[in-house]
Amino acid sequence: MLLLMITLTITRLSNAKECRREVKLHAAGFKPVSNHWRLEQHFSDVILSEEFLNLGVEQVCSLISSDKLTIASEEKVFEAVIAWVNHDKDVRQELMARLMEHVRLPLLSREYLVQRVEEETLVKNSSACKDYLIEAMKYHLLPTEQRALMKSTRTRMRTPVSLPKLMMVVGGQAPKAIRSVECYDFKEERWHQVAELPSRRCRAGMVYMGGLVFAVGGFNGSLRVRTVDSYDPVKDQWTSVANMQDRRSTLGAAVLNGLLYAVGGFDGSTGLSSVEAYNMKTNEWFHVAPMNTRRSSVGVGVVGGMLYAVGGYDGASRQCLSTVECYNSSTNEWTYVAEMSTRRSGAGVGVLNNLLYAVGGHDGPLVRKSVEVYDPATNTWRQVADMNMCRRNAGVCAVYGLLYVVGGDDGSCNLSTVEYYNPTTDKWTVVSSCMSTGRSYAGVTVIDKPL
Repeated sequence: MLLLMITLTITRLSNAKECRREVKLHAAGFKPVSNHWRLEQHFSDVILSEEFLNLGVEQVCSLISSDKLTIASEEKVFEAVIAWVNHDKDVRQELMARLMEHVRLPLLSREYLVQRVEEETLVKNSSACKDYLIEAMKYHLLPTEQRALMKSTRTRMRTPVSLPKLMMVVGGQAPKAIRSVECYDFKEERWHQVAELPSRRCRAGMVYMGGLVFAVGGFNGSLRVRTVDSYDPVKDQWTSVANMQDRRSTLGAAVLNGLLYAVGGFDGSTGLSSVEAYNMKTNEWFHVAPMNTRRSSVGVGVVGGMLYAVGGYDGASRQCLSTVECYNSSTNEWTYVAEMSTRRSGAGVGVLNNLLYAVGGHDGPLVRKSVEVYDPATNTWRQVADMNMCRRNAGVCAVYGLLYVVGGDDGSCNLSTVEYYNPTTDKWTVVSSCMSTGRSYAGVTVIDKPL
């Protein structure tokens, strides 16, 4: 069988030659088992090639049905199917239903289902595809506890083989706002410097979304800012994106349904209850419903499709907060949930195993090392083991089944130490390798290690 000529260029891969060979063999009708994971792991690059469009329907179904696909969103799979069918529409449109069986439409946002999937002509022309769309919309309309009853391949989350991870620590106070950015390599157990921020930044929000790191708002040493910078780990390069509508420092930032949310914070004169969201595709920010309480030095986390705002400082009562509220993007409403057992401003907030952790923080001059965890299923908080050190304004992230707490300050000096919590043993362990400098109010996130 004549092999297709390969023109695929995958700039993000150090092993591009092997990946090109995989697509070449697939296009020729072979499915090599040993390295099939390469196509799954680099699916977003593979579907840009001419060779993907020339695969047979069996090969496409085999690829898109895999639980191991590494994708930022199920949108990639849907768009790949549409591109493949349109490549030879007259022949392939009859195969739409067969392909759509493997697209996990319930995992897409309601907005995308309505604005993109429902409007797609290839879907409109297939009764079976419309049934899959109805299934997805029904899934979104059901309460969370009932969704579990709708078990099918299409409602199952994909579980890609994990790429090696890095923990990225951005800016912070040391003691003034700094530009320094460093990464911790979990495998090598060491820190290394990467490209500095374009300008000094501390007290910012930090997320990893769509393969990019976003540093949102914060304080540059003299002003609270509304600027946002994004970092590409592959290029080791920072670029500016659209500004927020409001100036915010000590805000919370999180990703929910493909949008970046900036929650609360301080604009230089008052604590904020306002919340805005960033659409990466349109490079635009827009306001959503405000919180019920003004919250600066707030921690946020996403569990079960809900965005939680934890503690903080409201400025009005001049007290640190123990209250917690959650945001439902479907109804655009904030609702109070159970309060923490203690007041915490500047707490580190992280999510591990579908539980929300509130770590350290302070209540006035008292800096805490206590930790409590919230279970949305029971709407209750419970105490877990204390950290080894008192910390406020620390960064928190979850990786490899552990919860890491990075830097912060103990009330008198900035910390360069890192410690992690193991929920199985209920113990905290200090990482042997420290950051290059002590920093509080740094942004912390976990990224895929560039290949």
